[in-house]
Amino acid sequence: MTETRWLDDAEQETWRAFLWTSRLLNEALDRQLQRDSGMPHAYYMILAMLSEAPGRALTMTRLAEIVHSSPSRLSHAVNRLEEAGWVSRCKHDHDRRTTIARLTDEGYAVLREAAPGHVAEVRRHLFDPLTREQMLEFRETLRALLSSLDPNHEAPCAGGEG
Repeated sequence: MTETRWLDDAEQETWRAFLWTSRLLNEALDRQLQRDSGMPHAYYMILAMLSEAPGRALTMTRLAEIVHSSPSRLSHAVNRLEEAGWVSRCKHDHDRRTTIARLTDEGYAVLREAAPGHVAEVRRHLFDPLTREQMLEFRETLRALLSSLDPNHEAPCAGGEG
């Protein structure tokens, strides 16, 4: 059995700062979206990813990959979004086993309404406290971590709804 490589003081401080920052940021974004738009952050991300897809539609499998969700959790969320009229589902024309999620016009309108407040909250908590140089260094750090955690991750698109 190999010996445990315990975190030194600097690593421990970095780990805890990351842990608390990521948790508090996600909670802040979720609170803002619930308060202002009546949806959790996870639903916003589903709508945003669909809005950026060609034809505003993705297979459920691809959508689950993009939002890093289990198929069952995504299916539950899309059920709720479908009930709200923001997403519709249909079978693929050429493969009836494949389900496609499509952002409705109403869902797109809801997303466009929610986006400015969401972006303002992201900016307030993530970008405003950093200098441009710090932000660019942070981006490179996150890219390194992301490639370690998800080697097949595609680079995010520029633009979109935030």
